[in-house]
Amino acid sequence: MFYKVKVKDFIRVPPHMFHLKKNDAVLQNVKATYENFISKELGFVMNVIDVYNVEEGVIVPGDGAGFYETEFDLLTYKPELNELVFGKIRDITDFGAFIDIGGVEGMVHISQSMDDFVSFSKEKVLMGKNTNRSIKVGDKCKARIIAISYKDLNNPKIGLTMRQEGLGKLEWLSEEQSNKVASSSVKPTDSKPKEAKKAE
Repeated sequence: MFYKVKVKDFIRVPPHMFHLKKNDAVLQNVKATYENFISKELGFVMNVIDVYNVEEGVIVPGDGAGFYETEFDLLTYKPELNELVFGKIRDITDFGAFIDIGGVEGMVHISQSMDDFVSFSKEKVLMGKNTNRSIKVGDKCKARIIAISYKDLNNPKIGLTMRQEGLGKLEWLSEEQSNKVASSSVKPTDSKPKEAKKAE
């Protein structure tokens, strides 16, 4: 899920930026430090929304830079287990599909791509054996998060599934909805035979 997070930190401003207005210099360094930052606590920092309450700076002996205690707001994305996400297929390999879910990438293992036996073609298409459903680069999909790992902060892992009902390529979901509507519009007939009237 996306969050607006308030943070307080000491921001380092190097000497070559002292000619700038204090808030402008601090903002540039907050962006340089926090944008695209990843941690288990914050998740994925997407953007610096605002900087405020910039205190007077202090200079640390031997450093020469100014340090400003500052408060600022961040836009972060923190994936959660069982969260539903929408995204677009960015790449397909022989072991699964990579989905862009809004600035963050998740991976669907080939066994989790659909409720079917799935094969991979050299054209980078995943094909279901029984359903003839296919997934290719550029397809828009709905998935569920089933695994999150921050073990490597330079390359965190988000595992997704599209096997469950209500998940998968958006075209499939539209087809399923249409089939449900069509089924509900067919009224069952009364199969009980009518009793014959007795002759007078």
